[in-house]
Amino acid sequence: MNVRSAIVLLAVTAAVGAEELPRKVKGPRESYPNVNVIYDSVTMPNGNRLRSIITKPRDAKGKLPVIFLAGWLSCDSVEAPADTKDTTGLILRGLAQMPGFCLFKIDKPGCGDSEGDCSQTDFDTELAGYRAAFRALKNYDFINSDRVYIFGSSNGGGFAPLVPETEAEQAQVRAYITIGGWVKTWFEHMLEIERRRFALMKKSPGEVTDRIKGATTLYYEWLINGRNVPDILKDKHDLAELWPEGKDQTHLYGRPLKFYQDLQKLNLAATWSRVKVSALILHGQYDWIMGREDSELIAQYVNANVPGTARFMEVPEMGHGGQHYLSMTDAFAEKQAPFDPKIVRIMRDWLEQQQRKPAG
Repeated sequence: MNVRSAIVLLAVTAAVGAEELPRKVKGPRESYPNVNVIYDSVTMPNGNRLRSIITKPRDAKGKLPVIFLAGWLSCDSVEAPADTKDTTGLILRGLAQMPGFCLFKIDKPGCGDSEGDCSQTDFDTELAGYRAAFRALKNYDFINSDRVYIFGSSNGGGFAPLVPETEAEQAQVRAYITIGGWVKTWFEHMLEIERRRFALMKKSPGEVTDRIKGATTLYYEWLINGRNVPDILKDKHDLAELWPEGKDQTHLYGRPLKFYQDLQKLNLAATWSRVKVSALILHGQYDWIMGREDSELIAQYVNANVPGTARFMEVPEMGHGGQHYLSMTDAFAEKQAPFDPKIVRIMRDWLEQQQRKPAG
């Protein structure tokens, strides 16, 4: 190969490496009447590219504050096309159309257009993707990366303060909003959600307690002792009926078992105890997945640093992810009432209030 051919080959290779992330999702992209939508990508440390979706008000000038999404646990895309009926998608669309703010979202590995496999991605790898995305905020000339508002939804409502890794990155965050977050250990969470689940399954109080005794053994062996669930259930056949996923003993809620072992290693109480910026901590009246006490504790830990900095709010008739339910029974059965935009109003009003505060 001569020099000219080598140069051409290198140029072609570089062009291929810089290609736009291919579209895998069948369906329309996000669009809004007065909002620009940018489809871009973020490269993870392992080389996988994650789809990023950034919105900005069309006629806005200069650098704008940004709402950064720390997403949920499940393998659902963050993309929210105009015809979405998904509650979280409707919330995100409400935030995307907020005057004076950008919104930055990424799809986790294997979701939407992102490369990778969500069902095999552990939490540590997922967190690395969020951190890469956070650092990418500085690449956009219309984003003020020193005015970041992190919105943590569900699982993201727990780990949100872990996204900015360094002190310099933590200083870029102006405030946090969480919906249905958590702060205890994942072991505690599993026992609490299982108690609520068994009760909502109409088990008697005595049956609930008997089941919790078995669940305590199962989750202790898995999350504390680090054993594989199939091995545990092979030794203790009577616990098999308690496993939420039935015959699938290598995943829980669509994620690999190591994902939750990673979560168990976290100390979110210590993490939130270091937060000294404003925080709006929201919990739904009919959230049976994450307990109210977790959200109350988050607010308590932040307020211990700067009294009055965090506000806890129990939102009436709201479920885990912002859904509108008329009872806890309806929430468990996923019987939704029509979407109630009050959750968007609560978040937008609070963000506007925070933005009026002087920096520092």
